[in-house]
Amino acid sequence: MSVWEALFLGIVQGITEFLPVSSSGHLVLLQRIFGINEPAMVFEVAVHGGTLLAVLVVFRRDILNILCRIVQPLTLYLIIGTIPAVIAALVLRSWLEAAFQTGTFLGFAFLVTSSLLFLSEKLHQSQASSVTKSQDKMSWIDALVIGLFQAVALVPGISRSGATISGALFRRLDRNYAARFSFLLSIPVILGGLVLHVRDFVDAGRATEGSIGALPLLIGTISAAIVAFFSMHLLFRIIKKHSLRGFALYTGLLGILVLIDQYLTRLFL
Repeated sequence: MSVWEALFLGIVQGITEFLPVSSSGHLVLLQRIFGINEPAMVFEVAVHGGTLLAVLVVFRRDILNILCRIVQPLTLYLIIGTIPAVIAALVLRSWLEAAFQTGTFLGFAFLVTSSLLFLSEKLHQSQASSVTKSQDKMSWIDALVIGLFQAVALVPGISRSGATISGALFRRLDRNYAARFSFLLSIPVILGGLVLHVRDFVDAGRATEGSIGALPLLIGTISAAIVAFFSMHLLFRIIKKHSLRGFALYTGLLGILVLIDQYLTRLFL
């Protein structure tokens, strides 16, 4: 992988990580389009580390509050919401790595993202007159449901932010808090992914045949962090004033195009 390819993919990661369009799906798709054969999942986890830095900066006050007062409902909800993804990652690790390499389910996964966004917005609109739940009204069941949605989003093409925000909207959480909880929930999952792939990072960083190389990994991570900082603020503005149906339309069309390529044209996948 060249430095320019890593820079481009890092920018894509930063844009798509917090917008509900699946950063992992876009990375897998673009690596196939550009013929990048290095380990897709290792690079994907590395640039996720960049977006983690952006989350830590934006939510530094929330994180400090949690660290200063560990025993509080929010801490419990984050733990509950993380458990399903941890279990799924450990049990399905080999299958997920294969999914990243082949992109077999990519088209269907984009369609799943589209369906979740569309249905959650439709349900939220139908309940517009009812009272939504704020952080104080959130329950452990809400956290578990959102966590299950996050576990499903380990599949490339299913947006993590889209799935968790959709899960929160299905549970009638306030839109702003749904996005905030989704971002906070990304912290332990990304950290877990980094720890799980420490050895892979070491191997990928070596300048050997078939490896990515340390410099491309670094460039991709830094560019992802910078761009993710701005895309996070963008999503907050969008979710406050606008529907997510535009993202549902985009991922739906993308899923259809990917399926056409997978089963008919065979140009990239």
